[in-house]
Parts: sequence; structure tokens; C-alpha cells
Amino acid sequence: MGQTRIPCLLMRGGTSKGAYFLASDLPEQQALRDRVLLAAMGSPDARQIDGIGGGDSLTSKVAIIKPSARADADVDYLFAQVLVDAPRVDYGQNCGNILAGVGPFAIERGLVAVQGDVTLVRIFMENTGQIAIAHVPTPKGAVSYAGEARIDGVPGYAAPLIVEFEDVAGSSCGALLPTGNAVDVFEGVEVTCVDNGMPVVLIRAGDLGLSGYESPEQLDADARLKARIEKIRLQAGPRMHLGDVSQRNVPKMCLVAPAQADGALSTRTFIPHRCHTSIGVFGAVSVAVACLIEGSVPAGLARIPAGDVKQLSVEHPTGEFTVELRLQDGELVGCGLMRTARLLFDGNVCVPDTLY
Repeated sequence: MGQTRIPCLLMRGGTSKGAYFLASDLPEQQALRDRVLLAAMGSPDARQIDGIGGGDSLTSKVAIIKPSARADADVDYLFAQVLVDAPRVDYGQNCGNILAGVGPFAIERGLVAVQGDVTLVRIFMENTGQIAIAHVPTPKGAVSYAGEARIDGVPGYAAPLIVEFEDVAGSSCGALLPTGNAVDVFEGVEVTCVDNGMPVVLIRAGDLGLSGYESPEQLDADARLKARIEKIRLQAGPRMHLGDVSQRNVPKMCLVAPAQADGALSTRTFIPHRCHTSIGVFGAVSVAVACLIEGSVPAGLARIPAGDVKQLSVEHPTGEFTVELRLQDGELVGCGLMRTARLLFDGNVCVPDTLY
């Protein structure tokens, strides 16, 4: 049997890694496309040994990109989470880390022309219908990946890449507070359900008998804790207008505690059943915004800086993630963050031609 070769860039975006494709290089029919993506990443298999996935949800991601027909966007970006151990591709969420590589990809593939030292790439996020603007460093007529910026969860230094968002509130659930409440109670535990780019359920770690500073390995080994968190997640899903979430990766579950270092808040995030070694981009944005909601679970724990432009450092197991929130007359009008990205491989990924 032969192999079908599909052009692909393998890129690190933020603290994730994924395969980036032009939409025109993949099948149009979704069921066939999903089979191709599963084969490309090597799913379902815990090691993804027969594909280019890394055996982890953070390295089993795909970006599908095409020129945009919209007046307010340069490219359209569809994010696909390829499950590691199940034959399924999930399109029900954004990924802000993989988003960090979309601007560089668009320039590398000639979808957007270099504009000067910094090239703005307007990105329509198909999964949730919002616009992001990536400020891509292009000082010598091409994408620059080398620089002095660093982000926790990635070794070394790279060029800073700024991503701005304007209206991501309710992107998946229809409202910033999908249940209409700052606090709900599930399984006898107070939670805050929020969606500012990512549906997240926030729980005080202390309410589950934890400090909130446990390592991901400790939390992953606690089967009783994870079963309790999953019960809460399954109840929260329908209340957040997400329906039955038993087979979905959202909402994310986030345990919060007072900051350990100089940040606003300490977090431990489950995505959804495994504790993340850091925190996702949109997860951090949703957590940061929840800190500003009066009466919410994190509001009573977080340290909030003064002013209409607030930089909130969200602590996680391997460092911190700073989110900038812009307010006007007390209302949230935008947010931004700094990521880095790097092109790792430019070539073809091979899948069995029997798929076609």
C-alpha cells in the first residue's frame, strides 16, 4: 500500500505543539478529514507511535488555515484537538497556544505579506467566531523566531509575539457567566462558571480538602478527587449551555488558591481529566476575568491591581501566565497576552492512501 503526502508545518505555539495545514491540502468532507488527522497524529494510541503526535493532549493539536473571505480578517483558523487515546477529533473549543503559530504560518505560506518590522495578522477563529490580531515580528522581511522573550513551560528564549482579543466573552457558552450566577453549587461545592474564550469551572482548592499547591502528579494520582471533579463537570456542562460534556474536553476544571509568589492567583487546571502542567491561553484569560467578578469564587482569593489596565499574573505548576485586561467605565473591553512560537519542521506528513 502507498502513502499520501500532505504538506504540513510542525510548529510550537506557546506551550503546545501542533501540525499546521492549509485547508486546501486536507479533504473537504469532515469525516474523511478526521480520519486523515487521526492517522497523521497516530491516534488512537497512548504513545501515538504511528504518527507525529507526542502522546499528550498538548502535542496532539492541529491548526487548519485558509485565506479569509471576511473583510475584518486575513485568515480563518479552525482548531482541532485530536484525542490521543480515542478515535475522535474535537472542534468544540479554541486553543490560544496553537493560535500563536497561526500568524507565522500565514506569513510562511504566503497568505499574508510582510508589512515591516511587525506584521499584523487578523485571524478569524472559526471555532468560536471571534477575531484575534497577532503582532508577528518580521524585522528582515521574514518571520523572526529568535529573541529575548521567555514564557514559563518553554525552555530558552524566543521572539515575543503579541496576541490581542476584543470580544471573546461567551464565545462558547453565549455569556461571560453562562449560568447567570457568579456562584453556583454542584455536589455541595461552590463554583464559578465562566467563559471568556474558554469555558472554565473554578473551585476553591480548600473546599476539596486541598492546598491548591499540589503537583500535577499528586493530583493525577488522586482517583477519588478526580471522580468528584468529574461529577461537578458533568453537572456544570448543561448549565453552561454545553450540553452533555461526557465526551467533550470542555469545560476545563480549575482549582484556585491564593498566590504563592507575586501573582494574582494560584491555579491547578484539569483538561478535563488530567492536571495541566501549566494553563491554557484562553483558560488563563477566563480565570483572570473571573477574578474581577464581584462575589465569584476567585474574587475572594485574588490580588487585583488598580487601574483600567490590569496585568494579572495567573500562577500555575510550572510558572505564571500574565494576562492584560483593559477596562473602560468598569467594563471589560479587551485583553491581550504575549506568547512565543517556533517553526520546527516544514515538509509532508504521510498517511495511508487507503484512507482515500
